[in-house]
Amino acid sequence: MTGTENSVLKIRLLLLAWFHIRSKPGPPSLVKRLSYKDVKKATDGFKRLVNYSSQGASYMAKFQNGRFAMVKEVKLFEEDDDSFYREVQLLARLHHRHIVRLCGFSVGSKRFLVFENFENGSLKEHLSDPLKTPLNWRTRLQIAIGIAAAVEYLHFFCDPPVYHVSISSSTIMLDENLIPKISDISLFNVAANRVTLPTSSRCSKECTEEGCKKIMFQLGLVILELITGQSSNKGGVDLVEWVKESGFPKSIHKMIDPDLGNNYDQRELNGLLNVARLCINSVDKPRIYTPQILWYLQKKIGIIKKENNFFG
Repeated sequence: MTGTENSVLKIRLLLLAWFHIRSKPGPPSLVKRLSYKDVKKATDGFKRLVNYSSQGASYMAKFQNGRFAMVKEVKLFEEDDDSFYREVQLLARLHHRHIVRLCGFSVGSKRFLVFENFENGSLKEHLSDPLKTPLNWRTRLQIAIGIAAAVEYLHFFCDPPVYHVSISSSTIMLDENLIPKISDISLFNVAANRVTLPTSSRCSKECTEEGCKKIMFQLGLVILELITGQSSNKGGVDLVEWVKESGFPKSIHKMIDPDLGNNYDQRELNGLLNVARLCINSVDKPRIYTPQILWYLQKKIGIIKKENNFFG
């Protein structure tokens, strides 16, 4: 990165911090409180299991009005209802094109969050399911830059910053226009088993160090999946080892997703691989800010020039 580019990036970071300090949290979206009975009925007695983790189960739901939704159980073992309500309120304030919207919640013997659902499914399905129409190169670029923009929003435009985010092909949903949406966001600190509410209006130390490095690593894995079409499950060891090899550029043609054929731009591919490698290596290097990644995607790959209405 040249001296001029470094100066531009520093100015951007300063402007982001200034806008963050000056900005006020947006008003909460209209979030409906649902009864346990409603949630149970919509999930067919909790039989429509989609995913299960230490944080709780996720279910597909269909409510009486005919709308589909994703219901996520929230396990706050040591927290009272007030903490849960506070998380609902803060999650309801998240407004971004690339973040799944909170629609409702339920509290009682069990706690649930209800999010908008996308019948187009997850990014993982589109990369691995042979019955799905393969994603073209332009769409893959849009997914990469959309997720980077969402992470920048969570870190620099939310007060408090949100950094408990899981980014993977399984947690990135696609709408009818294949616009990506991050679906796994929480203020809940799983390790500490509590809701973490930083008081600083700037990205906290936890975020800019270990938290951000983890998110950057996850973003790098997703980019590698977009390029190769391969899964990064179980830590994505093979993909990580490949991109860290000194001679990996020579084997790109063997790793690129066969579904793409030759329908991709070599310059853009090289740029995207550089971003992925930067994200993966960030674990062992000084912290990398999300705006650096987004700036590189916009400036070096130049997708904004080609897709001027992408963020419209």
